[in-house]
Amino acid sequence: MNKMADRFRVTLAQLNPVVGDIDGNAAQALSAWQQGRDAGADLVALPEMFLTGYNAQDLVQKPAFHQDAMTAAETLAKSCAEGPALAIGCPWVEAGKLYNAYLILKEGRIASKVLKHHLPNETVFDEVRIFDAGPLAGPYAVGDVRIGSPICEDGWHDDVAETLEETGAEFLLIPNGSPYYRDKMDVRLNHMVARCVETDLPVIYLNMVGGQDDQVFDGGSFALNPGGALALQMPVFDAAIAHLDLERTPDGWRAVEGDKAALPDVWEQDYRVMVESLRDYLRKSGFGKVLLGLSGGVDSAIVAAIAVDAIGADNVRCVMLPSEYTSAESLDDAEAVAKALGVHYDYVPIAEGRAAITNTLAPLFAGRDADVTEENIQSRLRGLLLMAMSNKFGEMLLTTGNKSEVAVGYATIYGDMNGGYNPIKDLYKTRVFETCRWRNANHREWMMGPAGEVIRPNVIDKPPSAELRDDQKDSDSLPDYPILDAILEILVDQDGSVAACVAAGFNEDMARRVEHLVFISEYKRFQSAPGARLTPRAFWLDRRFPIVNRWRSPKV
Repeated sequence: MNKMADRFRVTLAQLNPVVGDIDGNAAQALSAWQQGRDAGADLVALPEMFLTGYNAQDLVQKPAFHQDAMTAAETLAKSCAEGPALAIGCPWVEAGKLYNAYLILKEGRIASKVLKHHLPNETVFDEVRIFDAGPLAGPYAVGDVRIGSPICEDGWHDDVAETLEETGAEFLLIPNGSPYYRDKMDVRLNHMVARCVETDLPVIYLNMVGGQDDQVFDGGSFALNPGGALALQMPVFDAAIAHLDLERTPDGWRAVEGDKAALPDVWEQDYRVMVESLRDYLRKSGFGKVLLGLSGGVDSAIVAAIAVDAIGADNVRCVMLPSEYTSAESLDDAEAVAKALGVHYDYVPIAEGRAAITNTLAPLFAGRDADVTEENIQSRLRGLLLMAMSNKFGEMLLTTGNKSEVAVGYATIYGDMNGGYNPIKDLYKTRVFETCRWRNANHREWMMGPAGEVIRPNVIDKPPSAELRDDQKDSDSLPDYPILDAILEILVDQDGSVAACVAAGFNEDMARRVEHLVFISEYKRFQSAPGARLTPRAFWLDRRFPIVNRWRSPKV
């Protein structure tokens, strides 16, 4: 260990754990440790809570679960007795308190424990209700090198890093379970540069990859030298192992320049999140195939493309379920998308089933005019048929509502909201259009679908419609999507009021109506499928509102 006092090698394991698969995660850790040992590493490092997977939420509180993880950590330590130290995140109990811990395994035992001090209690994190806060503490030793490891949130606060520097840490290794949201890499980098400047120490930021429910951990691990100069940049989203050397200089330790992966733009990152979240949700929950209703509209088209890019065309079934209101244009568009993607395509008209339901209800509905009830019957019949196919073929049904529709309840519960996962749940309609154009113009090696135009321009450019009655358009009952999305950005993403919408130039009555729709649709979202998180105000853990709520913004 650490034969050369002026050089130290850290193997950074940016890997994808599975929540609850303690044995599988331990096996991944052992494999990384072996690669580090073979590369002459002094320390092999894995991310926060890697042994249990992250974010495990209340599962961590189960005594049998965290005891299983602690036992696995002790077993792993024995397996790694001969070779480099291994650092791994794991829950830990001491004196009856449960901690988010970072364990340093060496010489066959757990030699050191770092206990997370700052517990995040915002957005998707509820660590204050799950863990106890650890004390501010000093560094741990690997050979004759003293290392400080603020755990994730601890790296976003100056007191932990400064305490470590003051008590002798020679560089900082920060293990993270940091999920993606748009532009988050800039936020991380700014915090880590601040830690560099404050402590005048190298900072190594290690993040995990992979999807867990609605969240995607995007990796992008990096190393900074004092002053904030980038020495190493690992790729985003890809599982990877990097061997980082540090050299002792007259001014302290410095990271040796390594590879610097290029970071894709925000459109590619968002699309990659939707692909990876679906891919891992299926893989980790045991599904290999999906199906979805392909309407000829833009939302189902992009979901079909995401599904094909995630698991391949052979594993995706698209179904057109036309009624008398379905236009020939929609039929042509849906078939064109299916052919371009190379998926199995079923044609299942709903006219016969709809007639049977209409006849069954006719005595009860006699004397009443047709209204949204009849429209919803169509949607629910489609949902029934799709769920029947899902059951029969063992294929998970995907739902296809964008964030604009999810926000204002422009969807039928137990109808087109049926499904196990929604890849575009956090993507506003205006971004759906642009994402379709981006996918047509771009192809990457991580996509399993074909290159080139997979969504014909007419699908993107035609006026959106649910086609549940004659000549129906979304704009009949909603503001045009650029206006609607701009208002929703204020009300949902910025947590703003109607007054804020008016200040931004929008009509008060329109903004108030949108706010009302957002609030009264909470019950639908409460029952909706999970979906990929792209922003810090996605509909699930990021935004928790009461289902019953009479408050509305004061009059302007």
